[in-house]
Amino acid sequence: MTTFRWYLLGLVALFVGYVALEYYRPKPIDWTPTFRNQDKIPYGTYVLYQTLPEVLGARVQPVRLPIYNQLADDYADPAEANELETDELEAEELEMEEPKADTAALPAPIVAAPLTALPLAERSQYVFIHSEFNVSRPDLHTLLRYVARGNTVFIAANEFSRVLRDTLHFSTRTFLAQDTLGNALPSDSVTLRLLAPTLRRAAGPQFRYPLLNASTRLLNDSLGQLQPLAVDARNRPVLARCAYGHGYFYLSSVPMAFTNYFVLRPQTSDFAYAALSYLPAGRTTLWDEYQKQGREGQQSLLRVLLAHDSLRVAYYLFCVGVLLFMVFEARRRQRIIPVLRPLPNTTLLFTRTVASLYRQGSNHALIAEKKIDLFLDYVRTRFQEPTSDLNDEAFRERVAQKAGVPRPQVDALLRRINFIRTAPAVSDQELLRLSKELQQFKRSSR
Repeated sequence: MTTFRWYLLGLVALFVGYVALEYYRPKPIDWTPTFRNQDKIPYGTYVLYQTLPEVLGARVQPVRLPIYNQLADDYADPAEANELETDELEAEELEMEEPKADTAALPAPIVAAPLTALPLAERSQYVFIHSEFNVSRPDLHTLLRYVARGNTVFIAANEFSRVLRDTLHFSTRTFLAQDTLGNALPSDSVTLRLLAPTLRRAAGPQFRYPLLNASTRLLNDSLGQLQPLAVDARNRPVLARCAYGHGYFYLSSVPMAFTNYFVLRPQTSDFAYAALSYLPAGRTTLWDEYQKQGREGQQSLLRVLLAHDSLRVAYYLFCVGVLLFMVFEARRRQRIIPVLRPLPNTTLLFTRTVASLYRQGSNHALIAEKKIDLFLDYVRTRFQEPTSDLNDEAFRERVAQKAGVPRPQVDALLRRINFIRTAPAVSDQELLRLSKELQQFKRSSR
């Protein structure tokens, strides 16, 4: 086996080893707060979603539609159906605006008309657990009518839609600097406690959470009617109830308490179940997944690639590589080749220069000797005849026959060559006569 094959085999072995190492390597924990009912990561809600039917004693139905579409048949206002798109655009613009100190500039809160309460057997409840609860005005109209007829809505979020806050007259505020024992030292945790004595005896007196996971508080406005159900060490509400029509809104500002990580911890698991115990048992529960996963069946075609970190990075690298390939390959592969003038033929010039040097020296014997040498080389290469003895009769006869030149012409040329070789000096006329006889022989032998 050659050395190259050994190197190639080594590279293949390293590649296979790397792939195996990456495949069997423990996957890093994903701490992304998704709040999805299918995610088993620390900040998903898989555990709570699976145990909620047993806790409430009723079926839990996941919802992948907007509130308006889900409740449109029974609770939506028909007069708003034709203005749905306009109201949604207004709501989006409203959410993008910064809060102002002038309360007169705020939009008027949504007020639902008094509705008749539903029978107890037909009532249900809607659960929202998100990082941010964003709702448009048509969705909020429908949700208010839903609650006003005796149903219950449970919302756990860090941020609430502005139209909902204006309607229920409450606000939220983030507190990241907590005092410990009256000192101004920041604490990395916060203590929450339930206000209902029955729940405190059943679930526990208090629950400790990391400060970053439970830093938002619910605050009543001047017209607010929030009833605190759970507070922190400074009696600031983190769980509250608000009556609306014949039903109730339950609001919580610590959605992290309902995720897998804190539900499975013995020190904090009872808080989530105690908060959800305020929901009436035996009613059908709608679990919202629309704000976290979107409509069912309308996911991206690349959802499999984008769902895994490795595939997602590989896909992005592929796109960047294709883009770079297009950018660089679109250019010319080679710069423009300049047009160069052909080099002049200086052979004749060189010959004239050399001839002038011989002529200036008046030494024609040397140039005559060079011409004779070239002629003899011509005879050797053309007729394959040795030129060591020019006086040999057999040599002359063979040259005459092979060249097709009369014997007297061959004899005269060879005599001229012998004369030039033995002459002490060569005149101009003799050099010219030699050159003519050599040229005549070459023309005749062609």
